[in-house]
Amino acid sequence: MSSNVIVIQDSEFETEVLGNAERPTLAYFWAPWCGPCRLVSPSVEAVAESYADRLKVVKLEVDANPEAVKRCQVEGVPALRLFKGDEVLVSHEGAITKPKLIALLEPHL
Repeated sequence: MSSNVIVIQDSEFETEVLGNAERPTLAYFWAPWCGPCRLVSPSVEAVAESYADRLKVVKLEVDANPEAVKRCQVEGVPALRLFKGDEVLVSHEGAITKPKLIALLEPHL
């Protein structure tokens, strides 16, 4: 995993995601049993590396973090939520290609 992707827990969500108003934060919700998550993870890591100066990327395992899952209304994995402070700018669930992920994020970076 890229060192630009920060693995967090429910207890860190407020500080790491909602308290980060200086740059957008991409929250990536995943599960070890999720096949599509294995396909999306490399794209999330590539985006974290490419946009490290403009984007913070955090990763949360859904089963271990029910509070963040509920707060972000995650209904399926993989799920992506782009935050600026406590505002959700982009919400996406399901597998996504790297070009489509970049197209979702770029207008907000």
